[in-house]
Amino acid sequence: MPKQVENVAVDDALTTIYRITHDEGGEAIAARLAERLDIRPASMAGMVARLSRDHLVSVEAKKRITLTAEGMVRAEHMVRRHRLAECLLVEVLKLEWWRAYEEAHLMEHAISDVTEPLIVQMLGNPVRSPFGYPIPGNGHSHPLSARRLADLAEGARSVVERVYEEDEELLRFFDQEGIRPGVPIEVTERAPKRGTVTAIFGEREVVLGTDAARLVWVPER
Repeated sequence: MPKQVENVAVDDALTTIYRITHDEGGEAIAARLAERLDIRPASMAGMVARLSRDHLVSVEAKKRITLTAEGMVRAEHMVRRHRLAECLLVEVLKLEWWRAYEEAHLMEHAISDVTEPLIVQMLGNPVRSPFGYPIPGNGHSHPLSARRLADLAEGARSVVERVYEEDEELLRFFDQEGIRPGVPIEVTERAPKRGTVTAIFGEREVVLGTDAARLVWVPER
């Protein structure tokens, strides 16, 4: 078996920790990882123990899981290949935008040290994925905003920085409503009791539930 596909489960766990802690500003705990990876909690506990034994993660007193320096390097390596695959699928193969995350997940482990630089050259060394996330390892620094659409007040104007990429059904909704990175936003109504946020994306007014509005990030002020 090619070496890049030998440890798929480990790579998936590390990249999930990376996405939760780095991309989303959240805390990684075993229960949350098990849910995201769709595995049994007991299996996740065993995985965390192995990752800790191999010095890829550290587990704090409150059960928060963080990547070690070695774990971060490995996670960024896989995230880079995943996001390059997304760019390849959307920009070159013209795959529907909302399908790209799942398809790239199938491709990321097959990209080798030989094919990666060829993909980078073909794409012109992209710095962000189609969903607005920085591509690690391209020599550019891209601080991520923690501010979300749900945080904006009525009348606020901003722009979509990135969107949550792991829910294909949600991405289809975003795609249908024109909610993509780079699209301007104007919040026209907040209705906390109804649990909705109404905003204009480009020229289209869309009503989102608060949970969906928390999965659209905007730049810091």
